Amino acid sequence: MNVKDQNTLTGGVLLLVAGLLFVLSMSAYTLHQTEQALVLQLGRPVAVITEPGLHFKLPLIQNVKRMETRLLNYDQDPTSVLSKDKKNLTVDNYARWRITDALKYYQVVGNEYEANKRLKDVIDSSLRKVLGQYDMMEIVSGQRSKLMTAIADEANKQAVQFGITIADVRIKRTDLPKKNEESVFSRMQTERQRQAKQYRAEGEEEARKIRSQADREREVILAKAYEKSEALRGEGDAESARIYADAFNKDPEFYRFLRTLDAYKRSILEGNTTLVLPPDGFFGGLKGEGFNTKDPMGMQ
Repeated sequence: MNVKDQNTLTGGVLLLVAGLLFVLSMSAYTLHQTEQALVLQLGRPVAVITEPGLHFKLPLIQNVKRMETRLLNYDQDPTSVLSKDKKNLTVDNYARWRITDALKYYQVVGNEYEANKRLKDVIDSSLRKVLGQYDMMEIVSGQRSKLMTAIADEANKQAVQFGITIADVRIKRTDLPKKNEESVFSRMQTERQRQAKQYRAEGEEEARKIRSQADREREVILAKAYEKSEALRGEGDAESARIYADAFNKDPEFYRFLRTLDAYKRSILEGNTTLVLPPDGFFGGLKGEGFNTKDPMGMQ
């Protein structure tokens, strides 16, 4: 084989290798863990690939459409909702969703922009349907978690036809239209004042019950204390009389002398009053000749 033939053979091999590499590059593709793929043959879907890694397709006649497996966000503009008690509310919300059926998603929706347009209709209708079953105070108070779950469940009934699953719907805030805020706040204030009056009335009633009970207990305690004091006073008087009797029996003359002094003390008059008595009468015990053994009060 001459040099010319060798060069021709080498060129042919290189050309063949280059062609094989080109065909291989057109046939091989890789999927990330966050991706899934739909294989299209001449525009017609033929396979759904969900496993990450290296995959192959027919060159030129097949192409791959990649789709996310992660949660996607949909942030909706505030929408107007009518509550059960006929109150207009402006609800600002967002949703998180993912593609769960790549083939249906491609056939019905096609891309994320169109998916968001469909989601707007689905979520709007779900919001109106669910929130329309509750009063305004229930919507803006502690029912929020229950309401969001109900909205997501209702939205999923419609989103399944697009190959989409709505993982969550969240209400960021709920506002009243400006023209309704003042009247609603006024009604809320009136309701709070009514509740405050009710609580005060209940408190006053309870206070009256407590005071009445305390007064009854006070009267019972005072009555028992008075009864006990009278009993002690009677015992004291009896003991006093016994002691006086014992003292009188031990020294009757000294006892009469003490009685005389007590009588003098009680008879002292105030002011300029003049009292004239016979010397042997009431003050006879003050003569200095010893105290009179006769009772100045007429007692023997």
